[in-house]
Amino acid sequence: MSMIRPLRRPRRLFLRLLAGVSVVLAATLAIFWASMAPPLADFQAMTLFLAATASLSVLAAFVAYQLDWIRWSPRLSWTLTASYLLSSILTFVNVWWTARLMFINQHDLTLATILLVFAASIAVALGYFLSAAVTDKIAALGRGANAIAHGQFATRVAVDGRDEVAGLARSFNAMAAQLDAADRKQQELDQLRRDLIAWIGHDLRTPLTSVRAIVEALADGMVEDPETRLRYLRTAKRDIGALSNLIDDLFDMAQLDAGGIQLERGLNAISDLLSDTLESFTATAADKGVALSGLAAPGSDPVFVDARQISRVLNNLVDNALRHTPAGGAVKLHAYPARTGVVVEVSDTGEGIRPEDLPHVFEQFFRGEKSRSRATGGAGLGLAIAKAIVTAHGGAIRAESTVGQGTRFVFTLPQTAQAALGHPLRRSGQRAPHSQ
Repeated sequence: MSMIRPLRRPRRLFLRLLAGVSVVLAATLAIFWASMAPPLADFQAMTLFLAATASLSVLAAFVAYQLDWIRWSPRLSWTLTASYLLSSILTFVNVWWTARLMFINQHDLTLATILLVFAASIAVALGYFLSAAVTDKIAALGRGANAIAHGQFATRVAVDGRDEVAGLARSFNAMAAQLDAADRKQQELDQLRRDLIAWIGHDLRTPLTSVRAIVEALADGMVEDPETRLRYLRTAKRDIGALSNLIDDLFDMAQLDAGGIQLERGLNAISDLLSDTLESFTATAADKGVALSGLAAPGSDPVFVDARQISRVLNNLVDNALRHTPAGGAVKLHAYPARTGVVVEVSDTGEGIRPEDLPHVFEQFFRGEKSRSRATGGAGLGLAIAKAIVTAHGGAIRAESTVGQGTRFVFTLPQTAQAALGHPLRRSGQRAPHSQ
């Protein structure tokens, strides 16, 4: 823990005090000489008296500072009052001692003494009253800090004036705002994690229950019809695939939380990656009645990427598009060169994303739907993983959507100078555009 203590600069402060007292002494002697034109002997005596009392004042102040008596005061108002009292005592001693030496009439000396005591008392009382302006602000800061310590991060203190205490209040409010934002973010994250546990439990329990029922039925010989048995096996295969995808998502997210993804970059043909993705989802798109197509424009190849990770991005985006596109809709993949690299688009004609959800679609565990179903399933990790992979490649990804019309995901991939010169790709040649 780092502890910041007040700066102690006794030498510099002492030099400032000595300079200030010297200026006051010189000014006083100048006024004395100009206004009263005293004889030289009287001027020398006055100089000696004032220098002696000034030195005593400097010595008293320096000793008080070195003893750090302020640290022992239980209240700041008492500290300030003690400072006023010390200043008043030093003023009284200076003036009274000089007057005692200079005044001839004892009556005048007594009167001066009474007036000095009165003036010093008024100064101390006035100083104590005015110190409340400072102590009240500091007390408010103390109450605010205590509220923050008890978890009330919405607490703010009033900022009055432009002095150091006002600056401290502004800094306190800025700190409180950051703590409040961090606390809200943590609460949201905690809620999302709780939801994630519930979602994962649902996604694990449902297919596992189905697979267990199928296996038990097959093992007990309850299914004798070959066609029915084949249908059971296909269902089990589908459920096992869903479990595998969920486990892959969780594993990738664990890697991200542990410090990122390790990339194995190389020169690859984005046209090949698009074709591989289309082939992987051809059957799924046909079952749903969704037209799936893709195109890589000339000049798109090659890209300097980790082919396996970019395939994961494409799979996540296409899978997301198919899940939210009804029968009769279309999902399209398009890659084309641009100044910033190669741009890849995955668009659909599905239900779209609500405007209030659009800024959050790449957040971990985020799901726009309030209810869970395997039809719209997923644990809210696919898009977060896709963004992390694209970002790790030095690219950027964004989402555009209109409710009822569809969604378009756009991300960029780097092209190197060596790739532009025609270095070998991941595979020889380029694949032709593929559509379903």
